Amino acid sequence: MMMYVLLLVGFVLLIKGADFFVDGASSIAGILKVPSVIIGLTIVAMGTSAPEASVSITAGLAGNSDISLGNIIGSNIFNFLMVIGISAIIRPFVSPKEILKRDLWWNLGITALLFVFLLDGTISRPEGILFLVGMVSYIVILIRNASKNRLTGEPVNVMPVPKSILAIILGLCGVILGGDLVVDNASLIAESLGMSKTLVGLTIVAIGTSLPELVTSIVAARKGDSGIALGNAVGSNLFNIMFILGMSSALTPIHAAPELLIDTVILFTVGVLIFCFAGSREKTSRKEGIICVLCYIAYSAYIILR
Repeated sequence: MMMYVLLLVGFVLLIKGADFFVDGASSIAGILKVPSVIIGLTIVAMGTSAPEASVSITAGLAGNSDISLGNIIGSNIFNFLMVIGISAIIRPFVSPKEILKRDLWWNLGITALLFVFLLDGTISRPEGILFLVGMVSYIVILIRNASKNRLTGEPVNVMPVPKSILAIILGLCGVILGGDLVVDNASLIAESLGMSKTLVGLTIVAIGTSLPELVTSIVAARKGDSGIALGNAVGSNLFNIMFILGMSSALTPIHAAPELLIDTVILFTVGVLIFCFAGSREKTSRKEGIICVLCYIAYSAYIILR
């Protein structure tokens, strides 16, 4: 019975934490007079990727490299198909031009580079360091663009700086703690119902570490902030590969199972699909959101059957 109670508490923390987190992040964007997409690509993306960082870096240090790499690839596919898909179903959103011209291209390039690195079955330390250098370069580009594109006029819905920072910290704590409670207790419930640990890992754990991105983007979409909604998903995917995978492989080389090459190809294909959807009329529609969700259901069926 306690498992079900804690599962419910986890979902409440996720939802309320995301609410505070988005309000705080939007307020910071207004204070700094930068487009909210920049905040979505940086502060929000890095914050909601904390669970992936914890799982992947810990798994890498423990020598469980398949878990580390599988979690990153699985989470990125979930972010694009489910986070963007469900956000678009709830409220179709306009795609910021910066994401179309810069970030989605970065995503395709980094995913292609990941595929090349995996061809020999290993991500070496030098390759991990190269990912980290890419992360630093990307952040420098974001900062330069933000300084050139400051918003004019008085910002709306802005809280005082201390309150904004407190909202981000409390919201992030709620999101991460809520995500942990959901993953842990959903895993216990699933195992008590007879699901294998392997299946639980491929489904509940992979999805669970992406719950912060999902809930945060849904809350942002409902509030009409497409910059944070889309920027969170795209930024998280870039952060997952360049920083988390880069850090994991720089600490200890990652050896990949052959089937993960197929998942990387799927991830690249999904990236192309999102690019096409975001570029069509420069918005992601409810119909396109439904297609994304159906694609994830098909992918889930594939990894369960294989």
